[in-house]
Amino acid sequence: MTNPDPSERMDDQTPGLEADLRVAVGRLARRLRAQRPDTSLSLGQGAVLFALARQGRMTPRALADHEKVQPPSMTRIISALEERGLVRREPHPQDRRQQLVDLTDQGRALVRQDTRRREEWLARRLGELEPHERQVLREAAEILDRLSRS
Repeated sequence: MTNPDPSERMDDQTPGLEADLRVAVGRLARRLRAQRPDTSLSLGQGAVLFALARQGRMTPRALADHEKVQPPSMTRIISALEERGLVRREPHPQDRRQQLVDLTDQGRALVRQDTRRREEWLARRLGELEPHERQVLREAAEILDRLSRS
């Protein structure tokens, strides 16, 4: 049996929800990206910096898996970030055949600045909403996070 068309699976309460969410999330992501302090970084490079900030140092393979890219692509991203002084490679303490990638002080500073600018922009926008709208978004954020992990 084939999977039905998504619109056929939806109940009468949510027609078009997929499109509405896709457009709204995409638009919000673009607005947040516009707040980046360093627009010369690619989205992939930025994603690696944030992954290292959240997860700590990682092997190139773990980073590739985390970001859902092929190892050669991750090698290029790491090299570009290393050239800019944002990450460094160091020997793996248990397996000398491997390396760990970590943020440099400059990389950490960039992540902090980026996070601060985006969150300040978002805080201003959220401040324009009614309290009940912010509560709805708080609940929606949990649901969106769950969807993003599936």
